[in-house]
Amino acid sequence: MPQTSEAPQASDAPAPAGVRPPKKAARIHRAWFVAAVTFVTIIGAAAFRSLPSLLIDPLHQEFGWSRGTIGAAVSINLALYGLTAPFAAALMDRYGIRRVVAVALTVIAVGSGLTVWMTAAWQLLLCWGLLVGLGSGSMALAFAATVTNRWFTARRGLVSGILTAASASGQLIFLPVLSWIVTRYEWRPAAVTVALAALAVVPFVWLLLRDHPADIGVAPYGAEEFVAKPPPVTGAARRTVTVLLKAVRTGPFWLLAGTFAICGASTNGLIQTHFVPAAHDHGMPITAAASLLAVIGVFDVVGTVASGWFTDRFEPRRLLAVYYALRGVSLLFLPLLLAPSVHPPMIFFIVFYGLDWVATVPPTLALCREQYGEDSAIVFGWVLASHQVGAALVAFLGGVARDTFGSYDVVWYASGALCAAAALMALVIRRRPAAPAPLVAQPF
Repeated sequence: MPQTSEAPQASDAPAPAGVRPPKKAARIHRAWFVAAVTFVTIIGAAAFRSLPSLLIDPLHQEFGWSRGTIGAAVSINLALYGLTAPFAAALMDRYGIRRVVAVALTVIAVGSGLTVWMTAAWQLLLCWGLLVGLGSGSMALAFAATVTNRWFTARRGLVSGILTAASASGQLIFLPVLSWIVTRYEWRPAAVTVALAALAVVPFVWLLLRDHPADIGVAPYGAEEFVAKPPPVTGAARRTVTVLLKAVRTGPFWLLAGTFAICGASTNGLIQTHFVPAAHDHGMPITAAASLLAVIGVFDVVGTVASGWFTDRFEPRRLLAVYYALRGVSLLFLPLLLAPSVHPPMIFFIVFYGLDWVATVPPTLALCREQYGEDSAIVFGWVLASHQVGAALVAFLGGVARDTFGSYDVVWYASGALCAAAALMALVIRRRPAAPAPLVAQPF
């Protein structure tokens, strides 16, 4: 992806200690290579997110654990995925992106690998809930937000959409594979596959990822001036909490957190966790249901990248309102579409829902950046925490509802109503004009 402009030439003044002087930019800006490594990294980490929905029935059959108990492990995982994210963003400021991400992938691998020896429900809560939750939280969308904020001045909406789509791409790659492994070889080899996938990405992160454009002497993509690398930020936990305390005093934070909580409830908590077992309840084979979930990932990539493009051109609030309203309508029809076989109306739902899956991320990121400036990555981490808390609640309550009512119908209807509320909340957010950043003309 070409960039015709050049970063400013190094001046006669000596460069700050530990920082390379700016140099002439390559024809393809290094930021795109960093974005590519980030994309591949998120794809590898997405393997663990593809497995929980495939484990509910096998674990229930092998150990006799209730769906509510298994849902509780997924709930802890999703909650920690969100609650760790803002601290991970601050840790990246302190220790660098490479170190934090490499450690996170290793923790994911350890947690997933240990599940093959579990014999009690508390071990599922520890391995899949605690360890994988902590590791995945450091690989959350705050990672993508940090890379986007540091390496890009132009095309931020597009890049955030592409990096968000990486998670869906990982789902597309791993869901059919893992469902086939679970069906043919049971669930343990699938857990090992997830562990190996996370470990395989670590060398790429360590060798190819860079923390800041100044590390290689270039300006961020689209910036007119070279940006020196800031010194490491100490007190990561204190800064994270301080940013939160400042943000909670503002109305936009609560509206963004509320809408994103509903986003998580209606995607990760609902569809990603319970769609496969719900379809299986209606007689659909697990492999067929998992394949449909993977197809959501295909169109999620298209929808998220398109949403990033729209976010660069249209008002983010209105985009969010449209996305949530359409999602709510689609969920109201889902109970009528579940059947033993795949039919055209179900395929239409899968395509429609996939386009809207995480299309909410680029406009939400844009609003965080607009409202909170340099603290936007950490604020988005807290907003993401609300996303995962919402997902965690529905992952648990969905399992309880299935145990109580014998079906998931009440969960689909309740989630549709919540999405309608989120659409109204998005329109209430007050916009703050952002200070224009110096840009140069980009052909791309």
